[in-house]
Amino acid sequence: MNPGSAGALSVTLCRDPRQFAALEESWNRLFRGCPTATPFQSHAWLHSWWLSYGRDGRLRLVLVRRGGRLVGAAALMLVHRPFPLLVPLGGGITDYFDVLVDAEYTDQVVPALARGLHRAARGAVVDLREVRPGAAAEGILKHWPGVASTLRDSTCMELPALPFDELVKRMPSSGAQRVRAKLRKTDAAGIEEHEVTEQEVPRAVRTLLRLHEKQWRGRGVTPEHLRPRFAEHLTRATRRMVRTGEGRLTEFRLDGEVVAANVTLLSAGLSGGYLYGADPDLRTRKVDVAALLLRYEAGRALADGRPVVSFLRGSEPYKNHWRPQTVVNQRFLLATTALAPLLRLHASQVAGRERAVDALREALPAARDWRARLNELRVR
Repeated sequence: MNPGSAGALSVTLCRDPRQFAALEESWNRLFRGCPTATPFQSHAWLHSWWLSYGRDGRLRLVLVRRGGRLVGAAALMLVHRPFPLLVPLGGGITDYFDVLVDAEYTDQVVPALARGLHRAARGAVVDLREVRPGAAAEGILKHWPGVASTLRDSTCMELPALPFDELVKRMPSSGAQRVRAKLRKTDAAGIEEHEVTEQEVPRAVRTLLRLHEKQWRGRGVTPEHLRPRFAEHLTRATRRMVRTGEGRLTEFRLDGEVVAANVTLLSAGLSGGYLYGADPDLRTRKVDVAALLLRYEAGRALADGRPVVSFLRGSEPYKNHWRPQTVVNQRFLLATTALAPLLRLHASQVAGRERAVDALREALPAARDWRARLNELRVR
């Protein structure tokens, strides 16, 4: 794409992975200047993901500059199935998407990004998944010159960064008493915390993934978490994010042995618990791993001035015990007017898949109840 001007702005499309790598310093500066950015918009996360998951010829970065300074960016890639789509870098292992916009020039940059993205999407539908409410990407929707559709996406859970005692008080009284009792036993066991250094990250990630696999064995571990490309990405990204203060890997040790580990991703607005692993034997010691991790992360978020502690995607029961705020991500489908029929087709397919997933979720508890009743009859 030839540069286009928007006042003092220039808009370009980058397809070269080498240029993406060279953008690290200016990208990080923009990341720190964008108040809505989540850790998943950092150069460390996105470039590492590209190295593990990207495909030749598919990179699409819409870049906005002002006098040579990077003031806006949208990190996307082209896919061809089920038909041409522009989708965010990060794929299914990334919890939030957003564009980066320099807060000083928001009113100019957002329309420029929308125009640049519109030009990049001449032959494809833009499918922006996992847009967090309040994200800068909402401005893209507002200024989009073509057709658009908005759908619901994943559910996320968030807590305010409060002293841990205040978070415990949010629970029902019986649950709060159990948490306090388990934490007393945890403290009596002598579990120690250790923040991993950049040099220790490769060894620590291997330990975390081993504990994660052990923790979920027989209970449906996410297959991607066991693949070498994920381990390579998580190691590379975490190492860079620890170095820049955009991430933290914490180990919890008992008698010198790592019994739990947690990767936390950081931005100005939130602290997000991304992935943890814990030795199942901790349950025999009555250690509440979720409470142990949350107590530590809430304390760090409060000390660092980050207002939100996020459980990220998913509404698992252990998260709901803390009475978190439910935040529903958005999914923006955007296209040129000429591709409106393709957008409607894609939107109907997405909605159909979502209805099927919802029906499956409703059926699973009934299926479990049926199997339990059958087992009871067999015992009798």
